[in-house]
Amino acid sequence: MNFIVGSMIVCEAAFWVCIILGLLLRYVLGKKTLGMALLSLTPVLDLYLLVVAGVDLYNGATATLAHALAAVYIGVSIAFGRSMIRWADERFRYYVLKQGEKPVKRYGMDYAIQDMKGVLRHAAAFVIGAGLLVFTDWAVGEASRTELLIQTVWKWMLILGIDFLIGVSHFIWPKKQKPV
Repeated sequence: MNFIVGSMIVCEAAFWVCIILGLLLRYVLGKKTLGMALLSLTPVLDLYLLVVAGVDLYNGATATLAHALAAVYIGVSIAFGRSMIRWADERFRYYVLKQGEKPVKRYGMDYAIQDMKGVLRHAAAFVIGAGLLVFTDWAVGEASRTELLIQTVWKWMLILGIDFLIGVSHFIWPKKQKPV
């Protein structure tokens, strides 16, 4: 297995371990400060992944899909990390601790607005990740070794465009609540 792919898998697993342990410490053991400290470690995982991918390319590796996905992962983690933690926090409190209100199911314009917020987060993830990809391409300075990074930017831009169109479609055809 490619070292970068392995690092991404370890970072993703460590992200969820930090989230779950952080929530357990906060709510079950009452260690709010320690729990928040563990939740706050998640950006360190992103930094580790960035360094590993950068060092690999600096040492002469040709960019692979794993290198490109490392930048995508970092962009998504930064843009969505806080909302993913909030999502996990709400569900943990309700479904595990049986506290608080049930997480809201959204429909209609409320759903469309929430979905468009997700599209805007996706756009932020794109700016961060694509910025890292373009910067890496420039820093390495050998287009033959980094061609895949720029191809990834273009493909991601297409995916972001599709996500935007889907988001807009929810305003035109709002999601309806299913009859009970």
